[in-house]
Amino acid sequence: MKKINLYLIGLLLVCSSGCDVQSQQNIGNILKQIPTGGTPTTLEIGQGLKQALEIGTSQGADQLSAKDGFLGNLAVKILFPPEAQKVEKTLRSVGLNSLADNVILSINRAAEDAAKEAKPIFLSAIKQMTIADATNILLGNKDAATQYFKRVTTAQLMEKFRPVIATSLSKVGATRYWSDAALAYNKIPLVKPVNTDLSSYVAQKAIDGMFIQVAQEELKIRDNISARSTSLLQKVFGYADTKR
Repeated sequence: MKKINLYLIGLLLVCSSGCDVQSQQNIGNILKQIPTGGTPTTLEIGQGLKQALEIGTSQGADQLSAKDGFLGNLAVKILFPPEAQKVEKTLRSVGLNSLADNVILSINRAAEDAAKEAKPIFLSAIKQMTIADATNILLGNKDAATQYFKRVTTAQLMEKFRPVIATSLSKVGATRYWSDAALAYNKIPLVKPVNTDLSSYVAQKAIDGMFIQVAQEELKIRDNISARSTSLLQKVFGYADTKR
C-alpha cells in the first residue's frame, strides 16, 4: 500500500505541470480514498469517533427536520396510534378519508418541527463522551453509538420534544383534526371510545424516528468506505475494520 501511495503521489507531482485539470483531480480523489495506515492512538479514536457522530447526527437531524422528513420516509413516518388504528379504518370506511389524512399529515409535521431540537442535544452528548465510551462504541456492535445516544439523550429529547410537539400540534391543526376524528369515531354506535394522549404519542414516535435515522447514519460510516470523508475517519474506522 505504501508503494502505491508513493507512486500516486509521484504521479500527481509530475502531472501538476503536464496533465490537465481533470486528470489531476482524479488522482487527488484516489489519494483521498486511500486509508491512512497504522494503529490510531486513543486520542485519535476519540476524535475520529466524535467527528463521525457529529456528521451522522447532524445529517440525521437535518433530514428529519426538513419538510416531509418524517412524512416522506416510510421508516419513520408516524401513523395513527396502534390503539386508534381502528379509528382510521372506520373513518375511511364511512368516507372520511380527508379527516384521517389530515391527522397523519399534521402529526408528522409536528415531529418535523421537534426534530430541530435534537441536534444540540446529540452534540452535547458527543462532547461529554469519554475516551472509554468512544473506544467501546468504535469496537462494539454496529449500533453501539445509537444505543449510547438512547441511553444518554432519551430523557432530554422527551423534555425538549414534548412542548414543541404540543405547540406544533396546535399550530398545524393536529389537535383539532384528532379531536374531530375521535369525536366522529366515538359517535359510531357500539364502538369503544378512544382517548389517546396525542402529544406523548407523537413525541415518543419522533424520538424513535430520530434513533432510526441515527442508526442508518452510523451504519453508513461503519460500512461505507466512501462515507469516511477525512483521513482521520479513514484511519480510525479502517482500524475498527481489522478488529471485526
